[in-house]
Amino acid sequence: MNAAPDAGGSEAIEALPRPPDAPPFVRPTPLQLALRPWRRRLREYLLLTRMHRPIGTLLLLWPVLWAVWIASAGAPDFGVLAVFVLGTFLTRSAGCVINDFADRDFDPHVRRTRERPLAARRVSPYEAIGLFVVLMLLAFLLVLQLDALTIRMSLVGAVLAATYPFFKRFFPAPQLYLGIAFGWGVPMAFAAQLGEVPRVGWLVFLVTVTWAGVYDTLYAMVDRDDDRLIGIRSTALLFGDMDRVAIGAMQVIMLWGLVLVGQGMGFGRPYWAGLAVAALLFAWQQWLARGRERDACFEAFLNNNYVGFVVFVGIAADYALRR
Repeated sequence: MNAAPDAGGSEAIEALPRPPDAPPFVRPTPLQLALRPWRRRLREYLLLTRMHRPIGTLLLLWPVLWAVWIASAGAPDFGVLAVFVLGTFLTRSAGCVINDFADRDFDPHVRRTRERPLAARRVSPYEAIGLFVVLMLLAFLLVLQLDALTIRMSLVGAVLAATYPFFKRFFPAPQLYLGIAFGWGVPMAFAAQLGEVPRVGWLVFLVTVTWAGVYDTLYAMVDRDDDRLIGIRSTALLFGDMDRVAIGAMQVIMLWGLVLVGQGMGFGRPYWAGLAVAALLFAWQQWLARGRERDACFEAFLNNNYVGFVVFVGIAADYALRR
């Protein structure tokens, strides 16, 4: 019979035959033993906030960086930039927590999500709510460093982030609502830099909403069969066999929106080169998803990180070359 963890296990290990060149066995100190449960708890919280998977944070961050650079003409205020980078990290983490809380009875039935801490019952719903509140309060403390308009807009963002997971129960296109929640940082960034949201700010916001429809539909295609069984709504189910056509249409709309942004801001070759690369990446995503296999659709979803990156590089390079 195996020894129970932390109950004689160290003595049993110490008594085993050891190679002559093995380092001496070091018995854990009382402090290390006392901290061990806390370290395990912290690990579960980190898993709950998806800090080990930064792709979601990056997909939120790229449009915010587009907005900050455009609003500041390529010279962002460091304080504003820091608030939005840290705020994106915190709000995305909080969004993951509240999403898992809302889906805690659905996730055990989905292959990809069944081992999440709430789904596996390693974290209680009360802990999740407490963690969500702490993360949102930290994000709000950051926003308090900005102007009154941005603070008011952040309250709208908090409502969007908290309510999105529940739209999957009844709204046939929750990816659209996700895009609004994910993209709300764009008008906030313009407000923080300029004190208002100009027309280009709302255009970048609409581009961001459309882009979320692209990558989150690809993401939903991974779980389509499971979602159909448990009654979760998604654009992958809504579009059915027309999913790739719908994704292609949204990709074109997004690129066209970015063309309008470029024309309105008078961007030059670096920006247009970035859009050209983004178009090639979208074509690659279509190729990956052609057979609708789970792993291929997930790879196409991940590829959107490069789309956000190349658009940002085009914007930043254009402003840098003007100086």
